[in-house]
Amino acid sequence: MHALQYAVTLPADYDMEIIRDRVRTRGHLLDAYEGLGLKAYGIRERGVDGSPVNQYAPFYLWADAPAMHRFLLGDGFRGVIRDFGRPVVRHWMGVHHERGPSARAVPGSFVRRVQALDEGTDPATAVEEAMAGQRRLARTDGVHTTALALDPRHWELVHFTLWEGTAPESDGERFQVLHLSAPGAATLPTGASW
Repeated sequence: MHALQYAVTLPADYDMEIIRDRVRTRGHLLDAYEGLGLKAYGIRERGVDGSPVNQYAPFYLWADAPAMHRFLLGDGFRGVIRDFGRPVVRHWMGVHHERGPSARAVPGSFVRRVQALDEGTDPATAVEEAMAGQRRLARTDGVHTTALALDPRHWELVHFTLWEGTAPESDGERFQVLHLSAPGAATLPTGASW
């Protein structure tokens, strides 16, 4: 499993209805994309849920790397580049994934929290501890999906949780989900993937 996210930060006075319309008219295009586990079309709006910015920031869980490569180098991502410029794409190796009690519901939000690993921290121990937290979180009412991924370049973990409704306040960034494409959610490995 691989996790991926890019963020397009928009002007403070940007009409976010433009992004909502984009997702309404194009979101379905990945509903059957082979190799994609799921894509949560996320936005943040300035002044909502503590967001300081307007941002379009979809989050992906990929079932296989070749599909992710095809997406980034194909027509779908060319449209993002054409409309917004070429964003920085963050990529993490997936280490844990679980579906929650609300996995059959339509998610309304997600939380992404990045956790830097201190220099003296053993990465394997940190991942094990984080996975234990993710397993507990996956049993929480309202959780659709939870995943944990690792960036070994910067030695940081990313905690990703989809919620059925509005995400509870947390120390992560909260995003509204406009659409979920999940053609391969059932093919994502459950539990630890390392």
